Amino acid sequence: MSSQAPKGQGAQRNVNNRFDRYTYEPEEEDLETMKTQIIEVFPKTILNVVKSPDLPLDYSMNPYQGCEHGCSYCFARPTHEYWGYSAGIDFERKIMVKKNAAELLEKTFQKRNYVPKTIMLSGNTDCYQPIERQFEITRRLLEVCRDYRHPVGIITKNALVLRDLDILKDMSEKNLVSVSLSIPTLNEKLRRVMEPRTSSAQNKLKAIEILSQNGIPVNIMVAPIIPALTSDETLSILKSVSDAGATSVGYTLVRLNDTVEPVFVHWLTTHFPDRKDKVLNLIKNMHGGKLGEKRYFERYKGEGNIAEMIHKTFEIGKKKFFAGKERAILSTENFTGSRTQQLRLF
Repeated sequence: MSSQAPKGQGAQRNVNNRFDRYTYEPEEEDLETMKTQIIEVFPKTILNVVKSPDLPLDYSMNPYQGCEHGCSYCFARPTHEYWGYSAGIDFERKIMVKKNAAELLEKTFQKRNYVPKTIMLSGNTDCYQPIERQFEITRRLLEVCRDYRHPVGIITKNALVLRDLDILKDMSEKNLVSVSLSIPTLNEKLRRVMEPRTSSAQNKLKAIEILSQNGIPVNIMVAPIIPALTSDETLSILKSVSDAGATSVGYTLVRLNDTVEPVFVHWLTTHFPDRKDKVLNLIKNMHGGKLGEKRYFERYKGEGNIAEMIHKTFEIGKKKFFAGKERAILSTENFTGSRTQQLRLF
């Protein structure tokens, strides 16, 4: 494993924006000292209607665009290009914040035609990435959901979720919240270079314990599974998270769509040059000879013998370590469109 890459970053360079002719490339000597640039944006809505037929979601909301966590494989990287930035370093260092998110959410809840359904927080970039410590936008969104008794599912790679344990406990009493933690590896050396600014594997396991002890249902996403890199960890991850108190588990296979591909390939070249060709060939094996996959339903499950081996291993682990456990189904029955529980007359 190489140690030449800048610490705390998944991408070591910017990659060409598909929509621009030119790309800004930071000087190599600036990478170590580069700080996160905060860019405030002013959206008119915060709730996204999820239309993908292979996602079991109705709504999602993202308080941030871009993500400091720096995961080399992140499927959200290409979305930064729509803002005129690169999916490489820019994605990790130019973060757009939506300070008015909580106000927008409350206005949505107050609309007379609004139909309550579980909201996924986030669905794109991580709502508990490091700058959440400063801005607390996620916390304010949760306060609105608690006060309006609206269900929300959280997905994150960061144990910072424990900061909001007081709100989560209040919500869990009315079956309004569940937390999904993403744990693709328990190998700490690998985690530090693959998703450098996420919480350690040990801290994630501790977060599962604390959340579970406080009555908050915890789902685990083993995502993404990367052949020849993390695929041998599936059973050990399932056992560890089950022992820690997780109630359900899911997984996805890695796919390198659009500009995720050059970021991940360069990351592999930097950190695992001896394994690069093997990893990439196995990913192609799972996606019909391509590194990416965009077809609905096919994009998460893959095809071929490598994908089938991963599916069977996960099925065995789920039967062994999660027998009798089920994913929480959250409730909308207490939502009235106001902070009180009195129903509106008109």
